[in-house]
Amino acid sequence: MHSHWRFGAIGPLLRAIVWIFAAALISGHACAESSYPARPVRLLVGFNAAGATDTIARYYASKLSDVLRASVYIENRPGAYQMIAIRTLKSAPADGYTLFLITGSAASQYPGLQKDLPYDPVKDFSFIGLVGEAPGVIVASPSLPVSDISELVKYCKAHPGSLDFGSSGIGSASHIQMEYLSSLAGIRMTHIPFKADAEIITALLSGSVQIGMTPIQGALPSIQGGMVRALAVTGNKRVASLPNVPALGEAKIAGLGNVDPYTYYVLVGPKGLPADVIQKLNVAINTVSRMPETVAYMHKLGYEPGVSTPQSAMDYVLRDTKKWTDFHAATHFDLHINQ
Repeated sequence: MHSHWRFGAIGPLLRAIVWIFAAALISGHACAESSYPARPVRLLVGFNAAGATDTIARYYASKLSDVLRASVYIENRPGAYQMIAIRTLKSAPADGYTLFLITGSAASQYPGLQKDLPYDPVKDFSFIGLVGEAPGVIVASPSLPVSDISELVKYCKAHPGSLDFGSSGIGSASHIQMEYLSSLAGIRMTHIPFKADAEIITALLSGSVQIGMTPIQGALPSIQGGMVRALAVTGNKRVASLPNVPALGEAKIAGLGNVDPYTYYVLVGPKGLPADVIQKLNVAINTVSRMPETVAYMHKLGYEPGVSTPQSAMDYVLRDTKKWTDFHAATHFDLHINQ
């Protein structure tokens, strides 16, 4: 009887031990998840250091490090139309420790204009939030006898095919947006690709091109110094850093306000990022974007800080993708970027 009691009681005892052990595991797992990030977070940038995307990425990485109480560091993976950075992201674990600041060209322009890409933003990424929007500025050589977009359109129609516009490369925002503007305005210019936004300004100064579209940040010193002439900023409203330069939407040419934004920046992670990690990162981005010092810094460079939910960020990208899909259908403009 005594032996029977001992062995009979061990069943409930074992069950109790197993339950306590399981509860400890669950508690530990929950604690580990709630402590994200527990180590440094890598933020991929698909361009070289010191460019427009790198500048905004480094600012946000610094502020996110403070908000998240963990280091957020930049890893530049330039080349191949951001494909190197995209492949790095796709191969990374979906744990929140590898993120990517994707720009409008790779997020919606390429997908809208080219159907054989090796990625699909909706299927391959977890959307976290909109970091910011960047208006562009259309700049002209001072020797060109035009002072605004309406005069540029008149000049192009009077001298068809006589002007060259510079871009930072085939498939760049400065290329695609100028093609879009030309289509809306019914004008034709010859595309001259370079390798960086700064080279557009250099080409304007040397006279090898007459027109270009660039991020405001890089063009501002040359505009303020009178070396190039600003004809318009993209979108429907003027920007604080160039208050005397009209917006494209002010021109009496239908649709030009749709050249908006020049580009934008969205934080994404690999597909399958845990919902609690997405939410924590989204709250952190919005916190940084609402900081008065962030608003002042972004406006000084011509950027607009972004505030969004993960869903509204994805919806934003999908709307812009449709714009470029419609443009492709209407014009048969083919991108044909090398992958």
